[in-house]
Amino acid sequence: MHGLSEAMYRRLVMEQGMDEKEAFIATVENITGPLSRTISHDGIISVYNNLDDEGKAIFERMYSAAYHPAFDILMECYDEVSSGNEIRSVVMAGRRFDRYPMGKIDGTKMWRVGEQVRAERSGEPTVNPETAGLYCAVMMAQIDLLIEKGHCLSEVCNESVIEAVDSLNPYMHFKGVAHMVDNCSTTARLGSRKWAPRFDYNIMQQALVDFDNGVGANTELVDAFKNHMIHDVLATVATMRPSVDISLTE
Repeated sequence: MHGLSEAMYRRLVMEQGMDEKEAFIATVENITGPLSRTISHDGIISVYNNLDDEGKAIFERMYSAAYHPAFDILMECYDEVSSGNEIRSVVMAGRRFDRYPMGKIDGTKMWRVGEQVRAERSGEPTVNPETAGLYCAVMMAQIDLLIEKGHCLSEVCNESVIEAVDSLNPYMHFKGVAHMVDNCSTTARLGSRKWAPRFDYNIMQQALVDFDNGVGANTELVDAFKNHMIHDVLATVATMRPSVDISLTE
């Protein structure tokens, strides 16, 4: 989540000259705000359906550019877990942390800007179709990977969608990336620090390059997204959703 945001934010500020607060709103605030709420209540496909024609075209191009780079990293993550490498790294890290605790991960300019944005919030931001296409591509890539690996659909929905939009992202929305990550297990804290830079790099080096070079939408990939069975599954899951959102207060 924060690896994607950092790649997009850096591009908007450094390459497109966007104001830093506007860039944070277009990336992190978009994901933790309207995108998470839409997906939580109405499913992933509703993000796409709620866009106008221009927004849908932008979404389709970014989705097409980001899906395969994201899938590559997710496959690597999966292999690390299934091979036992992940848990070995956690055990070794636990031995180190007695002497060298994990440092904070919210000290860069981007996350300092985020503190200002949260303090000045007034209403929900307009959905940025680039951010929407990127975020949905990564989420759908994980869904497809877990289905390919034989996981049941309830687990796929929980691990790829519900865990993000109804559990993790609200913490990030409330108080930032460190608050989200460091309220998790040691495994998640370590994994986030390991994989966020990998997502950042792959998205920056591949997806955003293709998008900014004007590479068109992949019709086959977009059609697969529009007609994916997960949308009906999430619609069923939504009927069992609690009537209230997670609430976070000081």
